[in-house]
Amino acid sequence: MIDKRVVTVACAVADIPNGAVVMIGGFGEAGSPTELIHALIDRGVTDLTVINNNTGNGEVGLAALIGAGQVRKMICSYPRSSHSKVFQELYRAGKIDLEIVPQGTLAERIRAGGAGVPAFYTATTVGTPLAKGKELRNINGRDYVLEYSLTADYALIKSEKGDRLGNLTYNKTARNFNPIMCTAAAITIVQSREIVEVGALDAESIITPNIYVDRIVEVSAPVTESHLIAEGIRYP
Repeated sequence: MIDKRVVTVACAVADIPNGAVVMIGGFGEAGSPTELIHALIDRGVTDLTVINNNTGNGEVGLAALIGAGQVRKMICSYPRSSHSKVFQELYRAGKIDLEIVPQGTLAERIRAGGAGVPAFYTATTVGTPLAKGKELRNINGRDYVLEYSLTADYALIKSEKGDRLGNLTYNKTARNFNPIMCTAAAITIVQSREIVEVGALDAESIITPNIYVDRIVEVSAPVTESHLIAEGIRYP
């Protein structure tokens, strides 16, 4: 039977090239695949376009990837958050590009990408700077902006449990972006707190079926981003 397990996080990201488009799960530290991100930093790839809900916090995880100069462009909803500082400095210096997308629109663009829907209309940004240069259409007396779907070359995902086939469950808010990112990437790479035997997961509890997963690596004691930030830890 298919076995999608890999031995280390370094092996899991070993083929991600310069210039790749990478979706990174998150919605806060619950769903952030920090160990996979750190392995990507160690790999040294550059010119990445990263799709995430935010731009990371402190100087670990996504923020560290950005701080290492490996990200050319961020597509996100929240470029600033409570403990973010790296992105702002680089953006003001003109060293990184930014595309801001409202959170609901970001989720729908990713979901649409996974579903094979090329674009959709939404009223969310009508009358705002975010609608500048985009197609506007009036439907039933209301204006809508055309938004294109998002896909990626790779998705880096964090799950709570998985099996060797790639069936996944998540921890609470980690379900926010991770499941839809799995569907919208050409190659989905997962770090899971526990890899269990096939059949050990309740079929009704599986959120991401294995067809969307290409690699899975066990990280039994994932770091907690907020703890690293509180301790002043910087990666690498």
